[in-house]
Amino acid sequence: MSLAQACRIGLGLMVLAMPALTVAAAPTALSGHVEVAANHQPVAGARVVVREANLSTITDANGDYMLPNVAPGVYTVIVNVKGQHTLQRKVTVDETSPVVENFVFGADVKSLDSVNVNAPVTADVEARALQQQAPNMIFVQPAAAIERLPDVNAGEAVRRLPGISLETDTGEGRFVNIRGLDADLNSTTFDGVRLMPTNVSTPTGGGRAVAFDSIPAGLVGALTVTNTNLPEQDAEALGGTIEISSKTIPKDRDQFLDVQLGTGLENLRDTPVKDYELTGGFRFGPDKNYKPFSFIGTVEYYQDRRAIDDVEAGYVDQQGAGVPDKAFTDIDQRYYNYQRTRHGYGFEFDFQPDDNDKWYARYFDAGYTELKSRQSLTLEFAGAPVADPNNPNGLVDDASYVKSTEHEKEMIDSRVAILGGQNNFGSWRTDYHLSLSIGSYNKPYDYGINFANGAPNPANPDGSGLSVVSYDNISNPNYPSYSVLQGQNPTNPSGYTLNDFSNSSEHDHDQEYSFGDNVTIPTSFFTQSSDEYLKFGVSSRLRTRNNTQQNFDYNPPAAPLSQLMTGQPIVFYDGHYNNGYNINPQAVINLFNANPGEFVENSANDFLANLQSFGHDSENIYAGYGEYAFQPMDKLSLLGGVRYELTNAQYEGLNIVTSNGTLVNYSPNIINRNYGNVFPSLQAKYSFDTDLIGRAVYSKTVARPGFQQVTPSTQVDDVNNVVSQGNPALKPTYSDNFDLSLEYYLPEGGLAYAGLFDKQLTNYIVQTGTIQTVTNPTGILDVFAPGTQVTFSSYENISSAWARGLQLVYVDRFRWLPGALSGLGVNTNFTYVDSRIQIHPGVYSSLPSTSRDTANFSLTYDYLGLRLDLGAYYESKNIFTVGGLLYTNADGTNVYADQYSSARTSLDFGASYAFNDMVSVYFGAKNLTNTKLRFTETAANNRPIQREFYDQTFTAGVRIHL
Repeated sequence: MSLAQACRIGLGLMVLAMPALTVAAAPTALSGHVEVAANHQPVAGARVVVREANLSTITDANGDYMLPNVAPGVYTVIVNVKGQHTLQRKVTVDETSPVVENFVFGADVKSLDSVNVNAPVTADVEARALQQQAPNMIFVQPAAAIERLPDVNAGEAVRRLPGISLETDTGEGRFVNIRGLDADLNSTTFDGVRLMPTNVSTPTGGGRAVAFDSIPAGLVGALTVTNTNLPEQDAEALGGTIEISSKTIPKDRDQFLDVQLGTGLENLRDTPVKDYELTGGFRFGPDKNYKPFSFIGTVEYYQDRRAIDDVEAGYVDQQGAGVPDKAFTDIDQRYYNYQRTRHGYGFEFDFQPDDNDKWYARYFDAGYTELKSRQSLTLEFAGAPVADPNNPNGLVDDASYVKSTEHEKEMIDSRVAILGGQNNFGSWRTDYHLSLSIGSYNKPYDYGINFANGAPNPANPDGSGLSVVSYDNISNPNYPSYSVLQGQNPTNPSGYTLNDFSNSSEHDHDQEYSFGDNVTIPTSFFTQSSDEYLKFGVSSRLRTRNNTQQNFDYNPPAAPLSQLMTGQPIVFYDGHYNNGYNINPQAVINLFNANPGEFVENSANDFLANLQSFGHDSENIYAGYGEYAFQPMDKLSLLGGVRYELTNAQYEGLNIVTSNGTLVNYSPNIINRNYGNVFPSLQAKYSFDTDLIGRAVYSKTVARPGFQQVTPSTQVDDVNNVVSQGNPALKPTYSDNFDLSLEYYLPEGGLAYAGLFDKQLTNYIVQTGTIQTVTNPTGILDVFAPGTQVTFSSYENISSAWARGLQLVYVDRFRWLPGALSGLGVNTNFTYVDSRIQIHPGVYSSLPSTSRDTANFSLTYDYLGLRLDLGAYYESKNIFTVGGLLYTNADGTNVYADQYSSARTSLDFGASYAFNDMVSVYFGAKNLTNTKLRFTETAANNRPIQREFYDQTFTAGVRIHL
């Protein structure tokens, strides 16, 4: 199916829905609900005033109010409750539909652990109200906003919020950075419990980042980004914390059921998409008036078969030795097919016998099973090219060919189990939880199969299989071209024979038990308001992680490719490249199973690889905190406090020594680290007006060293003269955070926001690489001859770095426009980050994974059941990997092998039409711009080392609300 055909399908759905736009407008009315935040109890007798219309009413026994005849216009709605601060909000009433405005009283809004904003139908205005009332700086995205655009996972959904930049892989968002700090330096929680990483491979090698592509967007009730931590929250959040909240039963319903049935198409290979969601819940008890029990369950299933077209390249980088610039070592044409089956399910069972007591049990499981197929054709060059006499931008070099495939299955899973409760004892309250969080990565098999082309080339006197190839990677660096001048066509299967066969399995398991207890005591030293309280608590987190691999590498019989291939020749990458015939991996596996004696295992190398992948660590964190919230002045609210965290950790590794690639010896190495830290915080909020708020915040946070960074392992490689080692003496990275914001809250969840932040980082961790001459090799270095130059690779703390910047947000609905135009709106945000770090001697850069500019711009339309959203996301270039020295120019300047992620702009479209309160249809088009994932060697845009793309994804379906 073509892009045009898919768009016509989506437009057809909208056309079918248009006749329903003639439905008569509902009577104009203003209604809502007033409740207490602590336990969602309704407030009866609250006085509700519509100031400009001179109308008023009081709430009934259920906390509900209704004003049936309100003329269209913009009003100020005021809610008064004895003993509480007055709530006031601007509301727009039009002639098309009734308006619902809910109000929440109570100090408990200040605790993220005690606020549930995640009902499946949470309105944007309710989420914005939480942000407005919170004592700290947060941004909230409810499920109702997540479903508007075709975001598949939680990472893609949270990138729509200010300050978020997204690292992608295989065409999906994976790791989330917050205000310039990479994913290993932030934290992610589910219902207040920390999620464990599902994969040891993270952007900066810390092994702490959560991969968001394992969490389906449909499983999420709400996403909250915390920019300034409260003392009650874990301090391990250098950039911030992302809270994933589960879905809850709507507070005004005793039972509900939401169903989504969707299908779709990914048009790079015309492969199908299946998308099913089911969420339901009910309250029950001994009679209709007493229902202390409740249950809610959610199930999500999403399957796609994403295709990827990819070309990767390597450069010789010996310009100092006279090798031409941009000379290739290889060019690798990669043709991918994935099948990812993502799952998510969870439940919550509650028992609330009265207003003072509540207990609950929650369980959450999300992840995916993925089948991966990669077919590659690689041209490996000799690395000694000469100029092409027929092309001023071309080079000519000898080349050999390799055809390879990878046939893999992996399973990623996140699980959280929580038992908890809340009890009120007179005026004070306690809440507590006991939880288990697990992140796991399992790879049952990963077959690697290589065929080398050994056909003789008559042009080579030695009879070798090298061909002569001319290539041009200057005229169009994104599409390097080449032609065979002498020798065999690389797509011809003849001459290719099986030369390597391998398989491996991997199991990574990261788990943490946690316990927390908090006590909240109302005070009245300054006011009688419930906004004044003292809160304190204790917590513990007990974490263990294990990493193991089993590797099997074989020297196989020289079987010809012509007997082990399948299908027809593959032409891909917009018609630019021909990979020839695909390898049939199952045929090769069958050959291995039928003739195991002909495959000779490299047992010593396999044992060495198993050792090198070993990891076992434990890390226990014990904490206590106290915080005090009060109002010294009528418009000024303060929250101050301090948190103490004690870290007891044990890190295990292996010292591994090889000689000529053969294991010499290995020995275990275990180190213990114990340290304590104090984290103060002061949050100030000033209400210039009901909807105009200013904030000033100081807080201190931490990021502990990554597990791969602090490991006591050492690996000595005398073939490449490299010693790679962790640094057990690494200190944690600390940040002193300063934040200012001015926030103006507009009707219907609108917002105008400007914020400044400054993060002063101490002991930031960087990778080091030094070349030293070994004069007297002893101990593990005795495999080197005296005088050998050895590269020592490790990590170290640097004294300081920073990330500072600006955030701007504007969200609005243009209700003042006439008629159907009043459905228009805009949702946009922009974040600028200025960061600085020394990455090489005398060379400064932005922090790794830090984009200077990130932005979202969405045009929205919401009118009489029709919703349209066109959302653009932009992320500027960032340094992705810090590399070693490449070469030195004639003028003495050094060039380093740093890798950069190129700037990206993506565009998505979402549409839905609600026929009534129960049934709606939707359509989504993802990645309309066919955004490329592109990495370059150095910051130069003309040196790509990876460039892959995926085309578009189209989805459509029906949603049913019962």
